[in-house]
Amino acid sequence: MPLTDLSPREAARLAGLGYAAIFILAIFANFAVRTRLVDLEDPAATLDNIAASEGLFRVALAAFVVVFALDVLIAWALYVLFRPAGPRRSLLAAWLRLTYTVFLGVAAVFVFLALQLATGAPYVDGVDPGLLASLAALSLDAFNYTWLVGLVAFGLHLIVIGRMILSSRVAPRALGGVLALAGTAYIVDTLAQTLLPDYASWADLFLAVVAVPSVLGELGFTIWLLASGRTRSSEAAHEGAGARPIARAALAGAPASEG
Repeated sequence: MPLTDLSPREAARLAGLGYAAIFILAIFANFAVRTRLVDLEDPAATLDNIAASEGLFRVALAAFVVVFALDVLIAWALYVLFRPAGPRRSLLAAWLRLTYTVFLGVAAVFVFLALQLATGAPYVDGVDPGLLASLAALSLDAFNYTWLVGLVAFGLHLIVIGRMILSSRVAPRALGGVLALAGTAYIVDTLAQTLLPDYASWADLFLAVVAVPSVLGELGFTIWLLASGRTRSSEAAHEGAGARPIARAALAGAPASEG
């Protein structure tokens, strides 16, 4: 009995399209809207910006919610795609991505809370405007840190995916190395923001440390999924004796052991 009704080729296509959509939605929501309207050093201006651009802010919030849903589908698709390279590790990678996705969903709730504070929901009537601005800034700061904590799980997800690529013929080994490096960078950055009181002094350095491998790795991964992935996924195999039989058994729906 098949373990899934999604073929490896379909899984690669689904994951690739999901990644491409997330790139577009995340850039819009995070950079075109959030960073333009939000200034945590000026809570009053942030509150005014959100109130003045309520429609745009709501669209950005909707984009985060769609990203949340897409990440669930991507976790499933990558599990199907990488299962022949190691069923247990593939399952671990899926759980780690789902853990990150839960944190992203919780982070979106903080964005909604800031929106409610900025647009004068009935239950904030009579509250001092300065207090409203401070609460909105606190909510948006909580969004940032919730997302950062989730990125630890996402970083571990990338490390596991990268390790499977490095130890198999699923994708170019260089891609696996960059993904593992990107995952490590996400984790280091979150720990740095947690442990360094003067993180702002190092922010530009950490931005480069995270941005370079993550953009190269995840963009390259997306391109591979959309192109080579849909044709090469059926050839996925764990290195060593018995690799091809394991892959064929997994793709046929039979249990396959880790190599």
